[in-house]
Amino acid sequence: MRAVLTRVKSASVTIDGQVVGSIGKGFLILLGVGPEDTSKQCRYLAEKALGLRIFEDENGKMNLGLDQVDGQVLVVSQFTLYGNCRKGRRPSFVEAAGPELGNAMYEEFLSICEELGYPPQHGQFGADMKVESINDGPVTLILDTDQLMEQPRR
Repeated sequence: MRAVLTRVKSASVTIDGQVVGSIGKGFLILLGVGPEDTSKQCRYLAEKALGLRIFEDENGKMNLGLDQVDGQVLVVSQFTLYGNCRKGRRPSFVEAAGPELGNAMYEEFLSICEELGYPPQHGQFGADMKVESINDGPVTLILDTDQLMEQPRR
């Protein structure tokens, strides 16, 4: 699984002209699912993302987590995170999970966020969505379970 996590002052997602999810201070998480992704990776990614301490403390250091700043979470499905741009000028998306697995993992990620105490605002899997955000910093991180979960090299 892959996520692009941005620290935001606010963010929203709109479908067909209607705002379906919006947050104030918190994380905007764009979530992509690969064809081999599992529930274990889904939980790991949710716990890792929601546990990050990337809000500034009184000394200007990134030291505070979502819980310490009363942060919120907006999650948007983003299969294009698995776009392959190696050849040509048109990305290939064959490395993304199919719709059935993609939607299942997206829904599971949302459930885990809620279980962990951050009921997420969210978009709709497969919909044409417009995402707006006011980035804070900006601070943007790329999280990929293939890299995060690999065994440390000796």
